Amino acid sequence: MSTKPSATYTVEFLQTAVKQFAAVDPVHQRRIAKRIDALATEPRPVGAEKLKGSDYLRIRVGDYRVIYQVEDGRLVVLIVELGHRREIYR
Repeated sequence: MSTKPSATYTVEFLQTAVKQFAAVDPVHQRRIAKRIDALATEPRPVGAEKLKGSDYLRIRVGDYRVIYQVEDGRLVVLIVELGHRREIYR
């Protein structure tokens, strides 16, 4: 039995996440973009962790972290923040 959702989600970015993504090295941007694109079909992939005290989830992409929220009612994955692991949780 598959646990994959039957619908495809739309991926949206907060403006701050767009700026943070633009500041990342292009080599890492490609890897991050692939993982973000995959969230459209699997918004809660293996390894995604719920952040304590919020409705946000986190995925790892090497040394980078993508913080996002899944809105199941609207079928939206909202990218809230992304950055290097030593800076993202501050």
